[in-house]
Amino acid sequence: MACKKWVPGHTRTVRSRLDRDILPVLGHMPISDISAQDVLATLRLVEKRQAYETAHRIKSILNQIFTFAIVSGVPGVINNPTAGLSSVLHKPVAKHIAAILEPGPLGQLMRDIDEYQGAYVVKCSLKLIPMLFVRPGELRSMKWEDIDYEVAQWKIPVADMKMSKREKEQRKGHTHTVPLARQTIEVLQELQMLTGRGRYVFPGRAGRPISNNTVNAALRTMGWGKDQVTAHGFRATARTMLHETLGFSPDAIEAQLAHNVPDRLGGAYNRTQHLEERTRMMQAWADYLDGLK
Repeated sequence: MACKKWVPGHTRTVRSRLDRDILPVLGHMPISDISAQDVLATLRLVEKRQAYETAHRIKSILNQIFTFAIVSGVPGVINNPTAGLSSVLHKPVAKHIAAILEPGPLGQLMRDIDEYQGAYVVKCSLKLIPMLFVRPGELRSMKWEDIDYEVAQWKIPVADMKMSKREKEQRKGHTHTVPLARQTIEVLQELQMLTGRGRYVFPGRAGRPISNNTVNAALRTMGWGKDQVTAHGFRATARTMLHETLGFSPDAIEAQLAHNVPDRLGGAYNRTQHLEERTRMMQAWADYLDGLK
């Protein structure tokens, strides 16, 4: 089932869904015998645990399987039994990423992070993600080789960023620049004494970085609920407060967030633009967070 165009993480996700939700119900049946009712019954079992979005994703996997079977000429497979099933499945409830948008709670969280009693590597990740407001996956993949103290910048390779395979190929060799505030560099230099001999700034097990859920798990340990704050939510926090409170331009903020949105002239943002303002912005943001404490 694995596709050479899939990244390893997506391959593992598809394999997991096959093993958990598809094969136990349909795996014993010849593919030519599987009907729309059989597929729907499988999806209803997923919906029964209120995993509505997962049910739609599993339907997509099954659609790909049957499409491949038809195109490949598998005997007896002439119709795709997943056709039309989306209309009878529960629609996923849109979920907003929890984020702090008020100075008071944000200041309390900054103080709680300073008092965090868990692993030092995790504490440093907690300190950095509000200041850098990158995606959690980009933070966990942070490498020492990509950090340049002389120019106070972290250059994230496109391979470590959230973008389509096509865009990664188009931007191969490019990087996204994250200016590093004085406070950020202080945290990194202290952490480097502990993890600097390895590849990753935040090493986990078996030569891999920490898991993608490490920061969220630490926030829960400190008593902050998933409806209050998430690691990804710091992006919304920064986006709102940098503009409304600190007065930085939306262009610079969006460029720092590495969003693919059109500018006022209709072209895509050039992520190398606004670097001077972004450098001032990142230092002002770190100073603002310090002030809230």
